[in-house]
Amino acid sequence: MSEQKQIKKLGWTIGSATVVLLGLPAIALQSSVGENGIDARRLHEPPYNLIGRKIAIAQVDIGRPRQFGLDKSVERHREIPVSRVFFRDSPAKTHTSNEPHEKQAQQHAENVAAVMISSDKALQGVAPGAKLYAAAIGFLQRSGQPEECLAAQHLAQQNGSDVRAINYSFGESLGQDPRPNAVLDGNALLTLCVDWLANVQNVLHVVAGNQGRGGIPIPTDNYNGLNVAFTTRQDNGVFSKVDFANIGSSFTGIRDRLRGLEGNIDDRRAIGLVAPGSDLELLNLEGEVVRASGTSFAAPHVTATVALLQEYGDRQLSEQQPGWSLDARRHEVMKAVLLNSAEKIADSGDGKHLNMSRTIVIEDNRTWLDSDAYRNPEIPLDGNMGTGQLNAFRAYQQFSGGQWSPEAPVPAIGWDYRRLEADSYRDYVLSQPLAANSYVSLSLVWNRQVELEDRNGNELYDIGESFRDRGLNQLDLYLMRADETDPANSIRASVSLVDSTEHIFFPVPESGRYKIRVHFRDRVNTDEQAYALAWWTVPTP
Repeated sequence: MSEQKQIKKLGWTIGSATVVLLGLPAIALQSSVGENGIDARRLHEPPYNLIGRKIAIAQVDIGRPRQFGLDKSVERHREIPVSRVFFRDSPAKTHTSNEPHEKQAQQHAENVAAVMISSDKALQGVAPGAKLYAAAIGFLQRSGQPEECLAAQHLAQQNGSDVRAINYSFGESLGQDPRPNAVLDGNALLTLCVDWLANVQNVLHVVAGNQGRGGIPIPTDNYNGLNVAFTTRQDNGVFSKVDFANIGSSFTGIRDRLRGLEGNIDDRRAIGLVAPGSDLELLNLEGEVVRASGTSFAAPHVTATVALLQEYGDRQLSEQQPGWSLDARRHEVMKAVLLNSAEKIADSGDGKHLNMSRTIVIEDNRTWLDSDAYRNPEIPLDGNMGTGQLNAFRAYQQFSGGQWSPEAPVPAIGWDYRRLEADSYRDYVLSQPLAANSYVSLSLVWNRQVELEDRNGNELYDIGESFRDRGLNQLDLYLMRADETDPANSIRASVSLVDSTEHIFFPVPESGRYKIRVHFRDRVNTDEQAYALAWWTVPTP
């Protein structure tokens, strides 16, 4: 999903993606992957040496990128080394002029793949060492959600059913959804499929964010994935402003007409993160450089960052490092880590804003501190930027803090994956006093439960089958003084009634000992709920 705008004669529009052919040196993808963007380039270099080796990620799109050995045109251009390509759930055929357009390699899919795995020296992607599997859906006159679900399921089963993240740089229109008076309530077939696959295949679904009126918002009403909007560069060349083409999930004035139509019902927030996506230079099918904008190209920055983090996690596991278990591969952990490490407010140099490098602003130059998410404990995410902008290096710092149990005091930075029984809570007591007026970042995520109505008992989705929404258990998140027992006296709370994410970014009023409380407040389905928690704090010097 991408910005729609007038383009030059040399350009073309694929779906809603804006693409313009350039005859200029390519620098913008370098910028978006480098320090002015998500700062992933630093992780490619020593001492980190993270490029996504042996980590499988995937993409679902209308078309597919090229694969060397299958498509003859790749003989000249091997810069995007896709591992395998499919048409829906079947092997793709060789790209020839005789094949229907929908079964051929396609520019948009190639551009998306380039963001993730391009090995071109001038246009290196976020995770050039990752294994990318890709499936084309093709153009369908009716709703293609059954075929899209089938393709996503097929991708999740690749690499021995070990695919860590799937990228969706496309979506379905509500106008094509077969439900009467369809709205974004989480019950579209593709949305239910995404949430079901997250549970049964343990894969993080990264979805190009809602474009508002005229957009293709399904499956942005998912609960268990991560939706991404896009930022543009400001005059200093730094990606830090949410692009005007994004319409998030908070609507005022004239946008009220879109509520429930192009935004989630019940004010549930659609955007989790933002990432660079404006005027990126990418490689096309002919090996030429094109300029592209939109959430289509922001989302793969996030998907490929998962590959970098998972390479690091697998390295820690193989070395049997303390504080590391197979929980590091959980998609909920990845989601919590990415959300919690996002950039919001530039640090002044004292570290109290968690050493963030930039301030992220929306169209009217409002920051996260101006948002209803900052003011209202029942709103965990800003409607336009979520928790802020992806920073791959900060995500590495968050993830490298390791897993910690609430059975003992925990360090200033870390994460955990655990299960909690209904009507109970766990306290994570921070081992060091926190600095006065320093910010605390906390993110809690858990899954909606979705069941497959499996008619033939094969435990796989088949066209014609459906899903059952079992609802969302309610968890709350609190920042409390270490000796406090009543959450009503918390320093800050995140207690959304509708979201599957809780998030706190708030300063502590004074130096002292603090703790984090996770509370299973309201059981809707199972008596036990798995969750992932990430925290980042500033101890006293």
